[in-house]
Amino acid sequence: MTFSICVREEYEDGEGDDQHRYGVAVTTRLPAVGTLCPFASENGAVATQSLVNVELGRKGIAYLDDGLAVGDALQSLLNADDGSPQRQLHGVDAEGTFAFSGEECNDWYGHVEREGYTVAGNLLTGESVVDATAEAYSENRGGDAPLAERLIDALEAGHAEGGDKREDLHVQSAALLVETTEDRELEPYYDDLRVDATETPVADLRETYELAREGFEMAVERSETADDDGTDAAEAEPDAAEAEPADGDAE
Repeated sequence: MTFSICVREEYEDGEGDDQHRYGVAVTTRLPAVGTLCPFASENGAVATQSLVNVELGRKGIAYLDDGLAVGDALQSLLNADDGSPQRQLHGVDAEGTFAFSGEECNDWYGHVEREGYTVAGNLLTGESVVDATAEAYSENRGGDAPLAERLIDALEAGHAEGGDKREDLHVQSAALLVETTEDRELEPYYDDLRVDATETPVADLRETYELAREGFEMAVERSETADDDGTDAAEAEPDAAEAEPADGDAE
């Protein structure tokens, strides 16, 4: 019912220091996928799907934050999960990747695991959905566009190949989440986006991203102007504060 991508990128910040960023993006023919599947922190990204067990994502990220390697962390969770034959679980950390598709997932299902990123899906029109998603990301990897935008490009490529095959389900959703090791004064809120109920999830996610990026850039400009004027930035731009996403539970 879902396809998703998890990525790791290395880059150099404005101070010349090496940094990592992690991203995860997902879409499905059910509402509110952003509450269930994508998880990320400054230590990695994880997606849990098929017969969703949200705790695999939450605990997976917690284990990465505790210093476990992504393969050890996610495999240990699957070993303790009686429902693992019906799960898909994949992710990345600073050193490696991990991808698992249980043998009881619904066709078409499968995954690809490549250097620095993973893609997985189930209940898809075919293998080409996963391949197109992976190739679109690979072609734009390290590009000038923000990672959030390039993740949407990857979802769009998979969606164009057919995506989720359940055409009888009209309500769809999509989400993306990006985290970084870089200590940034203002966190771009276009790095944490959800479209919870629509018939055009990827297109709506892109529109949301474009509006959020425009708003963020305006906030940055106003903050810089306030600094130049000697005004407190938080006072000048109170709406730039980062909001905590709400938790949700559904299958």
